[in-house]
Amino acid sequence: MYIMFMLKNKILSFFIFFIITFSASFTGGLVSISFKEPWYSSLVKSSINPPDWIFAPVWSALYIMMVLAIWFFWHSKKKDLNTVYIYFIHIFFNTTWSIVFFGLHQIFFALIILIILIILIIILIIRFKRVNFVSYFLMIPYLLWCFYALFLNYNLLVLN
Repeated sequence: MYIMFMLKNKILSFFIFFIITFSASFTGGLVSISFKEPWYSSLVKSSINPPDWIFAPVWSALYIMMVLAIWFFWHSKKKDLNTVYIYFIHIFFNTTWSIVFFGLHQIFFALIILIILIILIIILIIRFKRVNFVSYFLMIPYLLWCFYALFLNYNLLVLN
């Protein structure tokens, strides 16, 4: 009976974290599709800007890793709710970047949001490392991609 309860708890918690995390992806994707063009195509981009098709698979993989990171953390013995709250705040800023950048076409404010997002990711990584190494490692590619996004966002600001 206890094993069945734990299994249900793990499945339910995974589903909840999945829905919350991918709501950021869904919202960002919806805003991007709705407001990206023709504005984004008209921007001067750096030579290291990747092709547009690369973003969806990379972000999908990163969102899966984020879900797994928070899920492993949640099922750790030393978890704390403040870290979970920080995770949710970070998801808010993740979504806000897409709205500000693609929806409102505000490159500078998107850059500021991205800096805040990176700070929150670093805080999460530090907190995850204390409790669950898997969660810690799962967040590293996300941090690296966000630094790359910061560089791209900065270049767009300078070039436009």
